[in-house]
Amino acid sequence: MNYLRPPRHLLRVGVATVTLALAIMFVLAVVSSQTAQAQTFNVIHNFTGGNDGADPSAGVTRLGSNLYGTTYAGGAGFGTVYQMKPAGTGWIFNPLHSFTGSDGAIATAPVVFGPDGALYTTTEFGGGNGNVVRLTPSPTGCKTALCPWLENVLYTFPGGNGGSKSIGLVFDQAGNIYGTTSAGGTYNGGIAYQLTNSGSGWAENVMHNFGVDLDGLTPYRSVLIFDHAGNIYGTTYFGGAIDAGTVFQVTPSGSGWTETVIHSFMDGSDGRFPYSGLIMDQSGNFFGTTTDAGTGGGGVVFELTPSGGGWNYSVIYSLTGTLGDSCGPAWALVMDGQGNLYDTTECGGAHGVGNVFKLTNNGGSWTYTSLYDFTGGNDGGYPVSGVTFDASGNLYGTTYYGGTSNAGVVWKITP
Repeated sequence: MNYLRPPRHLLRVGVATVTLALAIMFVLAVVSSQTAQAQTFNVIHNFTGGNDGADPSAGVTRLGSNLYGTTYAGGAGFGTVYQMKPAGTGWIFNPLHSFTGSDGAIATAPVVFGPDGALYTTTEFGGGNGNVVRLTPSPTGCKTALCPWLENVLYTFPGGNGGSKSIGLVFDQAGNIYGTTSAGGTYNGGIAYQLTNSGSGWAENVMHNFGVDLDGLTPYRSVLIFDHAGNIYGTTYFGGAIDAGTVFQVTPSGSGWTETVIHSFMDGSDGRFPYSGLIMDQSGNFFGTTTDAGTGGGGVVFELTPSGGGWNYSVIYSLTGTLGDSCGPAWALVMDGQGNLYDTTECGGAHGVGNVFKLTNNGGSWTYTSLYDFTGGNDGGYPVSGVTFDASGNLYGTTYYGGTSNAGVVWKITP
């Protein structure tokens, strides 16, 4: 089976798949430049397509001062999990695991740390329909600079009614795992699932089958989130009233779950195709993005506020683009302590290969700032991963292509 495929924008515009390099180079920092907004941009790792991986489709997860992430390709050919540790003015890159195909293939999801402190992620393939995997440091310690972790496949999706192609997961306080698949289910529109640990293994409970009537369809990169009452929320890329995507809620109901579409996108000023998931502020409001449509043609940033048992939908910013190019944000927003929002566009920006942007909250109005516009060269291109903060306010992320080997980069922006 040929797993390799470019991101969705490259499928449309026909950009060729990157040729994987053979050797690994641990590059501490290569590119440094300044944007008009006085943000300092640095590449802190260039992927080579060798042992370190290639084409990171997900961003980085921070634990302490370390960064963790996955790559779509490279390693043994099926993607990798990696760690980056700060060292002086640079970084040490450590490949934690290389997928072999049977234990996982095409790692497009970010990593998360579970209640037990272990690292978890999903693969789109592996075992045929994708896996949930757990990684832990070697119990015997490590005597070398490069130290792989131990991997355990927790669950292999069966396909069919059990779903396939899961991207991303989240834990509840009891340690149960929740996520979505973009394929499979009763109507082959994907599922929302729960995995519970019985002590002897993990069992899957299908909470909802997408794809019937005016329901959503294909929750591709929608990592689920909980509200304070234990309800679950996410997005679907297709489906809804006119097949332009939805925002949905899954609510505990007796011994099961009930799904409700709380917004159907109408392919106009409200946007279409919400590729990524949602975030929630302290007041219980949700924020999300679409990749397309809106008054600017490049997708929208939207807000959903609870009101009288329902939800009010509003567009807080329309991104500029060409209607139909779906170049808007491909991963969920992040919010800082002042209520400002940050994200990347997949193929927007000044050079058409993506940018990092900020929306400043001015008491109900929002001001857009492009923090960095990628060129597609050594600084990278096509950031499909969103951004991550550290405690000092620095931003981190990845690009799918570009860099010295055209296999993607990890970047840092310092305010």
